[in-house]
Amino acid sequence: MGPSGGRAATITGLGIELPDRVVSNDELSKSLDTSDEWIGQRTGIRTRRIADPGVCASDLGIVAARRALEAASLAPSSVDLLITASISPDQIFPATASRVAYEIGAVNAGACDLSAGCTGFVYALALATGMVSSGIHQHVVVVGAEVISSVLDWEDRSTAVLFGDGAGAAVVSPANGGGRILGFDLGNDGVGGDMLSLPAGGSRMPASEETLRARAHYLKMSGSQVYRFATRVVVDSARRVLEKCGRNIDEVRLFVPHQANLRIIDAATRRLGIGDDRVYTNLQRYGNTSCASIPLCLHDAKAEGRLQEGDLVLLMGFGAGLTWGACLMEWGEA
Repeated sequence: MGPSGGRAATITGLGIELPDRVVSNDELSKSLDTSDEWIGQRTGIRTRRIADPGVCASDLGIVAARRALEAASLAPSSVDLLITASISPDQIFPATASRVAYEIGAVNAGACDLSAGCTGFVYALALATGMVSSGIHQHVVVVGAEVISSVLDWEDRSTAVLFGDGAGAAVVSPANGGGRILGFDLGNDGVGGDMLSLPAGGSRMPASEETLRARAHYLKMSGSQVYRFATRVVVDSARRVLEKCGRNIDEVRLFVPHQANLRIIDAATRRLGIGDDRVYTNLQRYGNTSCASIPLCLHDAKAEGRLQEGDLVLLMGFGAGLTWGACLMEWGEA
């Protein structure tokens, strides 16, 4: 049975896309007051992928979605709904998902964007799971697609070194043996809304000469406050979803946290009592890819043999809002 008591849902296919350009910490140090040692010690990041000028989130999401459908052996015309999660969508509207659905040939699918900061993929996965478990839809594609380099202030060392571009997609369908998604814990604390944001460009602060001069169209973050928030909610949310599903932390074979900062991940895993051998990270190679980070991890972990039939997998996202979301699943091949 699924989380809501309906039929069980599972991930039947994964796909990713990454820009070709690899940017090292040493390269960033040529234009910023920083170094490979400084970035590595504070974040764990060594390289990240940066999209070429003119490449947008949908360009990466389209390729990732196609590959996920291929992995699931599913025709685009069989997709009922496509959800894109992103903090760097193509435009405020129309939805980036509409473009992705059109380009992959999902002619029978609804399409919408979901905004929940870096937690967006987990939120979208929860929505997809609910649709499939309830019987409303049969197949839902969830895409996390980011070209965060387009909204970074490349003069701001505190944010420019953290992020990278990329996309990951998952197909959610009824479970047929194999694995199943067990449950979610989703939350939000709006008091921290200004700790991580892109201030200008919406109705709250429309674009103007003043917002341009203030560089308010770039991502802004209070790193220390986000760190304190993340290390707390990761632990609390993980414990809640395990309790909801009647499982315990010792049963978790692989913990896949949002790839924001290695210090956040290390602090949270120590409090949870999860050893390094049960934690998956790839931020060393990709940086913080926001909504793409968890599907990128799942894809890479599967390719490396870190995901086996029946493994209990714990996903954990956190980000702007401030939002958080945990997902517990049993991994299995469709």
